[in-house]
Parts: sequence; structure tokens; C-alpha cells
Amino acid sequence: MLKKNFFYELKNRGLIAQITNYNKVSDILINKKITVYCGFDPTADSLHVGHILPLLYLKRFQLAGHTPIIIIGGATSLVGDPSFRSKERELLDSSKKHFKWIKKIENQIYKFLDFSNISNKAIILNNYNWFKKINILSFLRNIGKYFSITQMINKESVKQRITRADQGISFTEFSYSLLQAYDFYFLYKKYNVCLQIGGSDQWGNITSGINLIHSLTKSEAFGLTFPLLIKSDGVKFGKTGLKTIWLDPKKTTPYEFYQFWINITDQEVYNYLKYFTFINLKKIDEIKNLENNQIKCIKFKEKLAKDMTILVHGKNKYMSVKKISTIFFSYTINNLTEENLKNFKDDGAPCITIKNLRYSIQEILLLSNLANSKQQARNLISSNAISINYKKMNILNYFLLDSDKLFNKYTLITKGKKKFCLIIWK
Repeated sequence: MLKKNFFYELKNRGLIAQITNYNKVSDILINKKITVYCGFDPTADSLHVGHILPLLYLKRFQLAGHTPIIIIGGATSLVGDPSFRSKERELLDSSKKHFKWIKKIENQIYKFLDFSNISNKAIILNNYNWFKKINILSFLRNIGKYFSITQMINKESVKQRITRADQGISFTEFSYSLLQAYDFYFLYKKYNVCLQIGGSDQWGNITSGINLIHSLTKSEAFGLTFPLLIKSDGVKFGKTGLKTIWLDPKKTTPYEFYQFWINITDQEVYNYLKYFTFINLKKIDEIKNLENNQIKCIKFKEKLAKDMTILVHGKNKYMSVKKISTIFFSYTINNLTEENLKNFKDDGAPCITIKNLRYSIQEILLLSNLANSKQQARNLISSNAISINYKKMNILNYFLLDSDKLFNKYTLITKGKKKFCLIIWK
């Protein structure tokens, strides 16, 4: 059964950035069961936090009665999407490693949607399976003739690259829009897909597919985008950079993943609850005016962190990282049992193992990545930002002693109130 208020819920949650035909799309989603698709290019061996939003978007469609299709861009990832990128992507090759990436990403996606034998079960497809059969001359004659170079150049995502004298854009990336447009056409013909969704940076690619479908079939298809997830530095979440939060526990530990949600700003809580949870909107609206209430903000951050960690890493990992947080943020050495400390590493807490030698506090800060340079280490120590086993340390040339080793094996180094590293001596 279709969820009649689904479209308006998307709108009220702030999950609609652009839409091709507001009235028609709203009418279709209210009165007709449709098939919708979203694409994910495997340009790394893991999805990241930014991908959770489109996956939950598809889940909302599925719960509302519609059928979600996920396209893994086995072919398009070999070309690279230039949309709003400052420089060209490094080209991938269709090696065994690339196909392993695809498999890993598929396994991550399975956690978000229902693939069981239901009427609107989710489907995963790899566009390499149809592109590998296409002859380039046939593609240029039958598909390329419907694309105007002038219109493609004028798309904002391409224009920004063309006007940059230091980068420009290669024909390889320039052709990406044709490939994604063909995906939409292929899915329209074979799976009756009439709606493509994506982040707002995909608007140009989505409309290219809509235009191709109309040119080839005289039929109407639709597009809908959602807001991009932006990091605190104003840059969208991507697969590069030091602050990427991956879904793969080997790249971002469950503890780091949990802490990402705990440490969002108070201003982000309201929107993140709307974007990432299925909490009733009325209940979320009740907290809108409570953003200055720190206790309640912490409560809702914990709710968000719990739901997201269980979804991505499972309940057992959530219980482990929650335990680490509870023990660490108690700020008392009395709660640090030997068993607790032993489990910290297994549960994904930040820690390093070093030889049982003589180290200065400055060296420890560098080894633990709590400081990026000797100067930063000195500044942190001088400003009383560093603690050893919860005791402030402001002696620049301090060398750790045996008395700083809990149970003769562990030392907890804290930076400020939120960051720490467990030193394991061997």
C-alpha cells in the first residue's frame, strides 16, 4: 500500500532540493507505485557518510511502497564524474581490485534496503554489464546525436571546470553525462524507471537522462535531488581528504564513526534528525526551539549516533563504542579497569602500541597524532590542553614515568575534552 503523504514528508524534512515537475511528481508519488533509481560510482573501496543520505532516501521510497534500484557504476566509475570537481579524477582501471571494490560496496548497501522476496524488493545492478556490450560507433550515432555540445558546456557543473585555465576538462570526463543519461534510458526501457534521484550536484546529469528519454521515446521521466551533506569546513563529504568518515570499519573505526555523530554541532542536530532518522516530524519539531538546551542536544546526538552506528556496524559494535565513551568521558581514573583498557583497542578506540622506552610527552603527542608538529605539541602542553591519565600536564620537557603506566601497560593521553589516545606499552 502506498504511503499517501510520502511526498509532503520529503518536502517537510527538507529533502527536496530540485525537482523537474513539482505537480506531476507529487501526483505520481501519491497515487502510483513507481520504480526509482540512484547511482553509486565505486571510485573507492567503501562508501562514506555522505552516501547514507541517498541510501536512506531510497529506503524512504521503499517504505512508502515504491521500488528502489541501485546502480553500481562499474562502467561510469572508469570515466569519472566531473560534476563540481576542481580537478580531474585519477582514472581507474577495470582490474580485479576494482571489482572487489564493487562487491564491498554492494555488501554495505545490503544493510540499508530490503532485498527479500517482497513486491517492491530492492535491486542492485552494475552498469558495466550493459556498457561492455555497446559499440562506440553505434553509441555515438544513436545516443550522441541527441546531445548539444552548447548545452553540455553551459551546465554549471561543467562550466566551472572549463573556465579554469589550470585544469579544464578532458573529453573523457566530458562524456560522463552521456553515460549516466543512457543509464536512465536503459532503466526506463527495461525496468520502467521513471524517476532518478541524486544529490543536488547531479542535477545536470539527471536532466540529461530525462531529455534523452524524451528524445528517444517521446515519454516523460522525472528527476529529484536532495541537499548535499556538507562538512563543518563547508566542503561536501567525498572520498578524499582527512575528514572522510567511511562505512568500512577498517578505514573509520566504529568508535570514530560514533563520535562523528556525537560531535556534530548543536545547529546541525535538527536537520540531521530530519535527514537521517525516521522519527516523526512532529516529535522532531518539538526540539527545534531547544537548540540552546545543551542537555537535550546531547540526548538527541546520542540518539542519532546510536541509530547510525547500529545501522552501519550492528548492535554489538554500538554497545562496545558506547561503553568506551561512557568510561572515557567519566573523566576519572577509577573507571579504568585493566579489562576496560584491554578492550579499548578491540572496540576501535584510538590507540597506539609502542616499545617500552623513554618518551617525552611531546614525542607521545606526535606518535599518537594528537599533534601534527612539535610546535603544536608545545602549544597544546603550554595551554593546559593535555592530560595524562586525566591529570593535566603542562611541563614541556616531561618524560613519561613508570608511574604513568596503568597496570604497567597502559597510558591514557587526552587532548582537550573530546580527543584521546590509549598508549599500549610492549
